[in-house]
Amino acid sequence: MIERYSRPEMAGIWADENRFRIMLEVEACFLEAIAKEKRIPASEIRLFRQAMKKCLVEKAREIEGRMGHEVFGLLTAVLDEVSFAAPNLARYLHYGLTSSDLLDTALALQLTESADLILADWDAVAARIKGLAKRHQGTWMAGRTHGIQAEPITFGFKLAGWHSEALRNIERVRHARHAVAFGKLSGAVGTFAHYPPEIEERALAKLGLKPEPAATQVVPRDRHAEFFHALVLSAAAIERFATELRHLQRTEVGEAAEPFGAGQKGSSAMPHKRNPVLCENLCGLSRLIRSYEGAVVENIVLWHERDISHSSVERIVLPDALILLDFMLARFKSVLDGLDVYPERMERNLLSTGGQVFSQKVMLKLIDAGLGRWRAYDAVQKAAIASMRDGVSFLDALAADKDVSKKLPKKELAACFDTASYGRHLPALMRRAGVA
Repeated sequence: MIERYSRPEMAGIWADENRFRIMLEVEACFLEAIAKEKRIPASEIRLFRQAMKKCLVEKAREIEGRMGHEVFGLLTAVLDEVSFAAPNLARYLHYGLTSSDLLDTALALQLTESADLILADWDAVAARIKGLAKRHQGTWMAGRTHGIQAEPITFGFKLAGWHSEALRNIERVRHARHAVAFGKLSGAVGTFAHYPPEIEERALAKLGLKPEPAATQVVPRDRHAEFFHALVLSAAAIERFATELRHLQRTEVGEAAEPFGAGQKGSSAMPHKRNPVLCENLCGLSRLIRSYEGAVVENIVLWHERDISHSSVERIVLPDALILLDFMLARFKSVLDGLDVYPERMERNLLSTGGQVFSQKVMLKLIDAGLGRWRAYDAVQKAAIASMRDGVSFLDALAADKDVSKKLPKKELAACFDTASYGRHLPALMRRAGVA
């Protein structure tokens, strides 16, 4: 991933140096697991671990260039450091293993470590959303469906929905982390042909992983597809929230706006512009993560006990998606931290249609007063159309209808034009969404 969208901690997990270090840690844990049976002295394993601390990336890549094999290049590089001083270890290095034992187990560790960062990111975002939801529990605005004003809601209630979705994504990522926390050290086709499964169990326990129950040469890729889907849904959630803020920032709406720095410029041509560029950026990055999912699902289908068609895909899409999602969550947190909210504009917009947002309340009052359902609907709709067409108030248009005025005097009609009943259950709903 390009540096522009990378944060150091997540990018570091996927750097070659860290990846090689993890692969060698897997090898070291395997050596420790077979040390007793193969009489590998602890002193030789200590030498191996010391050699692991050296930066072997350049040397490993140089050897790979000659051999055409990444794992061979790495093992040869580390073996050059210890072979004379650790003859037993050199003899049993990679004993009965295959390259994917290192690659897939190391990948599991990278994915679980990355998931921990994503979970921390989500926790921070959820906390910000919760704080804003509590602050704006009573900030009334127009709820909109199809982009058209519908009925009154509060900005806090809108954010409570975001908070609930954030919690669902946290749970998904936790589950996805569990799904990929499986390694394999079972040999060329997963049958433990050269040592017992207990060796794998001991080594993976040191790494904090579970053994894949029935591996082939690789850990099955449905695990990785499940993990990736959680990333896609997380990115889509941020995209949904960002899209909402983009709409609320439109000139004609003007109810909220992302942060805008003192010296920031919105346009090279138009000095007045304050564009929602951070949220637009988040929407674009979400598209990219989502576009990768098809390739990840296709990776499930490999030939027989394994081919290598999945490898090139994963080297790109897994680090890219995790680095991007980490960036997205951090950026969205900063948007929330500096979000400008305009309650007065929300109220003005809510009242801009002269009370038409209360149309269902009026209709139900007419039904309760004895007017038939469809007659009540038609009367309220007719009044709404007349109000928009003729520029009269919605209340006056309703009162002008004889059937309406017979059932509800103007004073009772006016009582419908109040947000109080819409907020009656909001405290309970906020609690239900985890916003106490």
